[in-house]
Amino acid sequence: MAVVDYAVAHLGVKHIVVCGHYGCGGVRAAMTPRDLGILNPWLRNIRDVYRLHEAELDAIADERRRYDRLVELNVVEQCRNVIKTAVVQKCYEQNRYPVVHGWVFGFEDGLLKDLNIDFEAVLRDIQKIYNLTGN
Repeated sequence: MAVVDYAVAHLGVKHIVVCGHYGCGGVRAAMTPRDLGILNPWLRNIRDVYRLHEAELDAIADERRRYDRLVELNVVEQCRNVIKTAVVQKCYEQNRYPVVHGWVFGFEDGLLKDLNIDFEAVLRDIQKIYNLTGN
């Protein structure tokens, strides 16, 4: 958060990219139903993403496609987490930037997939609960 805060408040960055990658070992580990010790707190966030999207993910029969979709959904949720921050909301209200983007990188084909995060729609949606602009 210190990096995001500094980049937004002091450097005036106009774009923030949250980028995941297919074949992520962390996502695979999060889907392992066992105690993974010190990794548990980090994996809990990914497991929470699964819980939020359980019906969609459980409907995907192919295990690899299910993991790939969880990677994408995790990026979307992490974009929301960045948008929930006060520094992003306040700066956007004043300057119309930064805009948060969600991408996923494919190691097998070298391509970036743009998840087409609708920044303004997400911002409007989350501000029902997370309006940190003071307005």
